[in-house]
Parts: sequence; structure tokens; C-alpha cells
Amino acid sequence: MDTLPSPGAGTAGQTSPASTARRRNFPFAAIVGQDEMKLALLLASVDPAIGGVLVMGDRGTGKSTAVRALAALLPEMRAVQGCRYNCDPSAGPICADGSAHGHDGHVTATNIPVPIIDLPLGATEDRVVGALDLERALSQGVRAFEPGLLARAHRGFLYIDEVNLLEDHLVDLLLDVAASGENVVERDGLSLRHPAKFVLVGSANPEEGELRPQLLDRFGLAVEVTTPKVLAQRIEVIRRRDRFDRDPQGFLADWEGEDAALRARILRGRKAVGRLDVPDEILERAASLCLELGTDGLRGELTLIRAARALAALDGDDAVGIEHLRRVASPVLRHRLRRNPLDDSGSSVRVERAVAELLPA
Repeated sequence: MDTLPSPGAGTAGQTSPASTARRRNFPFAAIVGQDEMKLALLLASVDPAIGGVLVMGDRGTGKSTAVRALAALLPEMRAVQGCRYNCDPSAGPICADGSAHGHDGHVTATNIPVPIIDLPLGATEDRVVGALDLERALSQGVRAFEPGLLARAHRGFLYIDEVNLLEDHLVDLLLDVAASGENVVERDGLSLRHPAKFVLVGSANPEEGELRPQLLDRFGLAVEVTTPKVLAQRIEVIRRRDRFDRDPQGFLADWEGEDAALRARILRGRKAVGRLDVPDEILERAASLCLELGTDGLRGELTLIRAARALAALDGDDAVGIEHLRRVASPVLRHRLRRNPLDDSGSSVRVERAVAELLPA
């Protein structure tokens, strides 16, 4: 789940029906507080190689609202018109399933919204991975593949609400696809594989159960959201939501400028992130921080560097610095720590202590 396309330029004055429909989502820029969650989603939009976002927190704190707001915020992407796998037209006339696009292999490109696909907890494996197209099999006698949710999420985002309640066999399936970037289907006489590269976004209420460690480790960033404790902030949340519910078009118009500015930052960040080098000093600080915290493997260091570089690109900075590491350390590392029986403080506190010691302001 490490590639998201660069968006193509849209045609002036034209919008797709899907894009128009998704404008009714609450504006991303209008979300009050929850800065760490919003930043994590923006970083994953700039560099999907970071590895996805896990949002942990209380019910009713805007987790699902933020993910759906992201759908309307993201710039559109170029795709082959009518392709069920969202194929990139620059990849040529061959579809992801091995067939040719159209009857003569001619590729017609169009702009489409970046897919953000919901994976329901009760989804069957057939719906997730795809299965035999029974309608065509019965009516035409043709053995054809009906793509599933993983195909629809290719080059986009796959969102799982209450991911900690996902059934084990679907967790295993997602781990395989996330590691390989491919969905392999061997069933009903079908033998097929297609790319399935997406940013995995999950939300969870820790009170309802923990995630399996294997899946937890696959999320690049883990953020914590809480119910606002400041009276003025709570009032502002209520005021904005009430106004949106009563006059969605007016509210969206008021915030279109803010969302457009965020969209422009994402575009600039995507263009800049590949050009930013990470100095050896930053690599050393990142490795020292992970060593101090005792994280397993090297995924922590790699994600820390990618997230810091994406943050520098998003902010328009020319180089990755210590401050970028400081700002991304908690979401990158809090879910990678082993439990310490001699330290009853939370993982976030442990990360903050190590950052204060090794990455002083």
C-alpha cells in the first residue's frame, strides 16, 4: 500500500458526478481541533509510502468525519475511463487484470476522484477480494471475474471503521495484500491477480478491543483523538456542525477557500517530497530515538524518516530538520513500543520523554 497517483489537471468548469456528490461531506478545514489526526491524514496524502493511518479514540470525536472530509479535499487523479481497477493511463493499454483496455487497446483517460472505499465489518471475503461474476456465468456462460473492494481501492484509500473488530480471516487477507501490493484470487475456477495498492486508514475505540500486533505494525501512523475538554472548543464544534446540517451548501462555500489552500499544499508537497534529501544527522537522530525506545525492527526508523520528509514537503521547507522529527515522533512510534512492566506510563508519554531527551527544542 505504497503508491498513490499524482493528480491530473482537471478541465476548467467541469467536475465529475462523483466529485459533485462528495462535496456534501463536512469540509476538512472546518474540523475543530484534532490537529494530530488531520496532520496524519495530510502526510499520508503527500506520501502514501508512510503506510496508512490508525485513528484511536472515543466515539463521536470526528474520526469518520475526517476520513470522509478527506475524500472531498484530495485532488482528482488520472485514470482509464471505465476501468474497474482505476488503472493509470500512463501505464499503457493493458489493464490490471491482463486484458486490453477497450476493443482496440486505445486508452481514454479521464479525471476521477481519488477512491476512498469503506470496508464494512460484515463484508464477506468474496466482496473484499472479488469472485466469479455469477450473472455473466449464468446468462452468457462466461467465466469472468467481478472485482471486489480491494480493486476499487487501488490507487486510493481503504477505510475500515472499528478496525479492531475486523474478523481474523480478513485481517490475514489484508496483511498479505498490504505486504505484496497484489490481490491474488484462486477460487471458483478463477486464477487471477491484480494490483491492490492503497493507503489503509482505520479507526478504533480502544475500549472495544485491541488490534492484532501484526496489523497494528502495518499502520505507519497511529494518532489519538479525545473528546474536547475546553468549553469554547466544544461550543465551536456544535456551532459548525449545526450550521452544516442546516445549510450545507452555504457552509461548504464559506470553507471552500480553506480547503482549496490545503489541496494546493498537498499538490506542492507531492511534487517536492521526492526531491528532499534527509541529512545524515537526521538519520542518526531517528535511529537513536528508536534505539532508546526499544522498537522492534527497522520499520520505525523508515516511517519516521518518510513522515518527517512528507511534513517538510507539506510545509514547503527546503530540508528535513529536527523539528520535523519532533512533530511526527509520537504518531510514528507510540504503537510500536513494547509494554514495560516497570513503567506504567502510556506509550505517548514514553515517546515524549525520549523526544525531549534526544531531540531537544
